[in-house]
Amino acid sequence: MSVSTSKEPRRIAAMFDRIAWRYDTLKHLVSLGLDRYWRRLGVRTLRLTGSEHVLDMCTGTGDLAMGLVRGRGGNARAVIGVDFAEAMLGHAKAKIDRASLTSRIALVRGDATAIPFPDATFDAATVAFGIRNVVDTRRGCEELLRVLKPGGRLMVLEFGRPRIPGIRTLYDWYFRYLLPRVGRAMSKDDDAYSYLPASVRTFPDGPDFTRVLQDAGFPEARDVSLTFGIVYMYVARRGA
Repeated sequence: MSVSTSKEPRRIAAMFDRIAWRYDTLKHLVSLGLDRYWRRLGVRTLRLTGSEHVLDMCTGTGDLAMGLVRGRGGNARAVIGVDFAEAMLGHAKAKIDRASLTSRIALVRGDATAIPFPDATFDAATVAFGIRNVVDTRRGCEELLRVLKPGGRLMVLEFGRPRIPGIRTLYDWYFRYLLPRVGRAMSKDDDAYSYLPASVRTFPDGPDFTRVLQDAGFPEARDVSLTFGIVYMYVARRGA
């Protein structure tokens, strides 16, 4: 069966709106709970001191935004979470309200290719499992550079493909066959969990995405393989 990997913004936003009600359950399930570990590691990598204003782009249901203000090893002073899927933001707001974090986290609907903030607004920026869905990846990276202050830090988490042959074979089987069936059964959405593995296969991971960041203006960007390369963490900084 042919699976569309079109990233047309209205299509992607509508897809995430449809699965928003099950998104948290499914992301923990399909990652075997490792998504929590990856986000905690990303927060620690930023070495926040408590004074930073942070942008969490593609915030989804807000897990990383919440982790940024109450993470171990340093918290942001304030976070603005941006996403273009309205239903996802609704779920994020409900979670933030329940956690009594509304004074430190604000939510804004917006597009990663035209981030709705002035130049040099943020001390740090993050994207967790969302840059893959941006219709123009380089443009999204250029926008992240634009809204960072000089010296501002960037941390991106995104799925990759393991390089170790046996692990890669198992991973490909899981992502191509098992994950779509589980996702469809729980979300009742045929498109979303077929799109996910297809989009991962076509995304430039590891050193290839690091070069995208470098071309976008982050010359010292680097990639860190996590969990055998299932996920990559990308770390970069805007020049002075």
